[in-house]
Amino acid sequence: MTDEPREWRSGETLSEYIKQVANELPVDAVGMWQIVPQGRFGFGFEGEALTDFVRRCIAELLSRGAVPVVGGGLDGEHEWIVQRQYGSTPGEIIDNVVREWLANGAKDEDPGGLWFALREYAWTPPS
Repeated sequence: MTDEPREWRSGETLSEYIKQVANELPVDAVGMWQIVPQGRFGFGFEGEALTDFVRRCIAELLSRGAVPVVGGGLDGEHEWIVQRQYGSTPGEIIDNVVREWLANGAKDEDPGGLWFALREYAWTPPS
């Protein structure tokens, strides 16, 4: 038996859930709008616990080859556009994404905001 927090509906442990989040990547991008509310409502996290959950989810996504992206829009030429301003290493990306999220009030995000997609599904603008 584990002492890890469990998601209230599925009973998945925290570690299991974080892996499941990243398992979505071959099918679709994963948005901050999905991560934050799951930590808040699925696990009951707030404050530092919620921030740690967000950091761990992002770290797992990056470890699977994801990069920060925004949607290209309905009329856009590209489905996902890489967002380089968050940095180039996992540590930089995690710190900068979390810093921005906290600066914006640590609120539940909007589907029009930041996502994480596999690099092969995203267009990287020229420098």
